[in-house]
Amino acid sequence: MNDLLNSFSSSDPTNVSTSVKLLLLLTILSLAPSILILMTSFTRIVIVLSFVRTALATQQMPPNQVIIGLSLFLTFFIMAPTFQEVNKEALQPLFAEEIGIEEAYDRASVPFKEFMSKHTRQKDLELFLQYNQADKPASIEEIPLTMLVPAFALSEIKTAFQIGFMIFIPFLVIDMIVASTLMSMGMMMLPPVMISLPFKILLFVLVDGWYLVMKSLLQSF
Repeated sequence: MNDLLNSFSSSDPTNVSTSVKLLLLLTILSLAPSILILMTSFTRIVIVLSFVRTALATQQMPPNQVIIGLSLFLTFFIMAPTFQEVNKEALQPLFAEEIGIEEAYDRASVPFKEFMSKHTRQKDLELFLQYNQADKPASIEEIPLTMLVPAFALSEIKTAFQIGFMIFIPFLVIDMIVASTLMSMGMMMLPPVMISLPFKILLFVLVDGWYLVMKSLLQSF
């Protein structure tokens, strides 16, 4: 810490530049979880995968660690073009001292704004614009992140719940069939979930459910 403070007090431009880069890196790392969750495809993916597990009624299978890890890698795969553009247009020129921090921030925000605007409902964005009494932006670059990020997150949650509803339907049909069969046989005390669980897993495996879920998620972006 003393070295960092001394570097700020030093008049050497190299030390100051290194200190600024270090502070920028620490800031990015501290905000990384929020950026990952609210400005990328992570929210939709993790919610849909959680819906799949709930619909199967397999309790903790797959575990939370597997769902979070798979969601992270899918997010990196989907967001790779955006990350590459941010690195090319903002980070590399900043590290080469060709641009300042403010310009680097403006350049880095553009790819994220373009990605989020494609998956943000106009109704959700207008909600925050009207609440802030702001004029309708003329272009994507003029949309403040303070309004676009919550609007994007709201749209992603709604989309994820719509996908989750479609996932629930076939498993709900199986539960209803099993419950009706048990009632007709007079087996009132036997939990329907215990009987329907193997059939739901069998159906999910036969139709290659994880492949279909992954394919649907990738095609939704």
